[in-house]
Amino acid sequence: MFASLAAALLLTHAPLPQQQDGPIVTAGPTETADAQRVREAVAYANPLPRGAPEADYPLVAWCEALVNGHIALGETLTNRDDLDTEIMRLGRLEATDFRGALMAGQSRQTAATLAAARAAAAEATAKWTPLMDQDQATKSQAFGLFFGLPGRCEHAARRVRENITTPPVTPAEVGLE
Repeated sequence: MFASLAAALLLTHAPLPQQQDGPIVTAGPTETADAQRVREAVAYANPLPRGAPEADYPLVAWCEALVNGHIALGETLTNRDDLDTEIMRLGRLEATDFRGALMAGQSRQTAATLAAARAAAAEATAKWTPLMDQDQATKSQAFGLFFGLPGRCEHAARRVRENITTPPVTPAEVGLE
């Protein structure tokens, strides 16, 4: 969701959108339950990046940490432009959504899952650490090259928040195979 909006802003060179409070809904305000199931099936069918946890709760912690690291890197830039500022604002909204899902689901997690979530967040945070001491040009390039999160992050957050414990639907179950 974050990467899609950032890419659209970069590619269109359009004026920045009006500020919006809350997460950006990528599927539109009238998404049907069937459409959501299709998006979820596609998101879960795609492989995750190396190091990303498979289980929903640790994945949401990993996603939140990646977004927070990206924002922290952006905050070190001395030559931020309006697009950088907007990307960080949207990232904060996304991180807040992930944090809310983690808080909503925390009491339902086992000690092992909570430990896995902490480890996943630490691993994701560590990806940004080497960049923090780089020169401004390197930081700016790294900030601009972050392509965002896997689509599974938003679905995992919803599943954690809503206490959905059934397996995600598959592409075959939604008629895509």
